[in-house]
Amino acid sequence: MKVIAGNSNRPLAEAISSYLGLPLTKASIRRFSDLEVFVEILENVRGEDVFVIQSTSYPTNDNLMEMLVICDALRRGSARRITAVMPYYGYARQDRKSGSRTPISAKLVANLITVAGYNRVLTMDLHAGQIQGFFDIPLDNLFSAPVFTADIMQKYKGDDLMVVSPDVGGVVRARAIAKRIDADLAIIDKRRERAGVSEVMNIIGDVKGRRCILVDDIVDSAGTLCNAAEALMDHGAATVAAYVTHGVLSGGAVARVGASPLEALVTTDSIQATEAVRVSRNVRQISIAPLIAEAMRRISDERSVSSLFD
Repeated sequence: MKVIAGNSNRPLAEAISSYLGLPLTKASIRRFSDLEVFVEILENVRGEDVFVIQSTSYPTNDNLMEMLVICDALRRGSARRITAVMPYYGYARQDRKSGSRTPISAKLVANLITVAGYNRVLTMDLHAGQIQGFFDIPLDNLFSAPVFTADIMQKYKGDDLMVVSPDVGGVVRARAIAKRIDADLAIIDKRRERAGVSEVMNIIGDVKGRRCILVDDIVDSAGTLCNAAEALMDHGAATVAAYVTHGVLSGGAVARVGASPLEALVTTDSIQATEAVRVSRNVRQISIAPLIAEAMRRISDERSVSSLFD
């Protein structure tokens, strides 16, 4: 078993390597002067079970191309099996045609990964579960629920909690955490006028006097979360916090969260924290390195991954 890190999230790769007790495989991943990607594997990988850790976060296209080129280098080095470990799967939000003459980019990326030569994919909290069907190779989709549950129980033990889904599509995800912490569930019904802009319409459930925990998979501009937090406070919630798997947090998202009623926004380290996140008063990251590392070990040992969530 060998582990190779791309450049998208080196700290997470090092944490996974440390958990497994395996040094990262030596590789040179650099750019030519015109920013072409060049990869050279500096260790023998013939016949090895290789895991490539690379989130396709910003800059998405560069990181995706880097992951594809790493795979080609490994294939030509006669690696036995190559697994793409993608803590964050970029382009996942483009999982269906949203209008006439629009792409399904999540499927295109799945094709690129497969044609590049990857034998399987390990990712976390896909934006839509049906993306698994875009692949003709095995895909393991991990869930952040155990990590979030442990943190919620530590921070809010004994409080009167209400788990809230910020939209109807995220109900299954929110219900899974509500069940684990034995809390009630509320749902926010919203109408999205255009991409990145949402309008809260109605709250299904009584949140008055409750400590509300918003649960989602991706926070990008943070407009939806901040609007949801304001609506919950207007309906009498005592406090509002949010647990979101992938902290994209583009543009002025961190500042927006800082000015919102959210007492805390907790994300995983599937995407490397920016300086704005590191200095923020109410945004913090918790590590998924142990969860991903354990899944990698089980894949290498041909053991069950789903039992991690039983």
